[in-house]
Amino acid sequence: MVADRVLLCAKQHNFEDCVALAIEHGIGIEVQTFAYPAALDGDWEGLLKQYQAALTAIPGEIAMHGPFLDMASGSPDPLIDRVVYQRVCHALQIAEGLGARTVVFHANFIASMRNQEYRTGWTRRQIEFWGPLAEQAHKAGLVIALENMWEFDPNIIGDVLRQVNLPGLRACLDVGHTYLFSDVELQTWVASLDSYLIHVHLNNNNGDVDVHQGLDQGVLDYPQILDTLRRLPQPPAFSLEIEHVEAMERSISLLDLPH
Repeated sequence: MVADRVLLCAKQHNFEDCVALAIEHGIGIEVQTFAYPAALDGDWEGLLKQYQAALTAIPGEIAMHGPFLDMASGSPDPLIDRVVYQRVCHALQIAEGLGARTVVFHANFIASMRNQEYRTGWTRRQIEFWGPLAEQAHKAGLVIALENMWEFDPNIIGDVLRQVNLPGLRACLDVGHTYLFSDVELQTWVASLDSYLIHVHLNNNNGDVDVHQGLDQGVLDYPQILDTLRRLPQPPAFSLEIEHVEAMERSISLLDLPH
């Protein structure tokens, strides 16, 4: 049996505990500290040096979550678009310094806009925005993974990936978001994103609110979900995006770790 590629999502307040747990179980870390403006606009260089030192002991792979708050990539407003581009470039710089391979960004499609004109324009602008950044990321040894948040249809992101079609741009599937914000079954999401799917955020919820609970606490059937993901020809990395370290530790028991 092939072992799962597992990472723990670590924020600034629980970074040390996540690193200790990752070392104990021989797995990786997804750094989420630099997803937030307080870190990006603060002493990010000092944090980067601190994290670089800690991550040298991590036996698994390193990923990073990029900024997502109010990030309207490909905005029709050129000033907003420039700000988002600067944030993405800064995140890629930090990710490279961390030794990360994958950098996650939200697609941030406005799901209440159901008219075709918005969707067509949005898709075109994402291609123009992410295409050059995918080339930049690839040269730096990075892969950008677009994550579903409000997207109700997997082809919203899938259409962008297929039309850009560069190795530096792939998909991150957030399982909780598919159940909360989409009526499309997980199997359809997986089939639609197909070979572009390299990274998955795993957590559970009560079916109403995006609360990052352990895999054993909520309405989602994780034995079935994990079986679906493991059946892919190239299974993605499993990143435990769970609020409490204790719940991460419980969730690890559902995964097949390297021996």
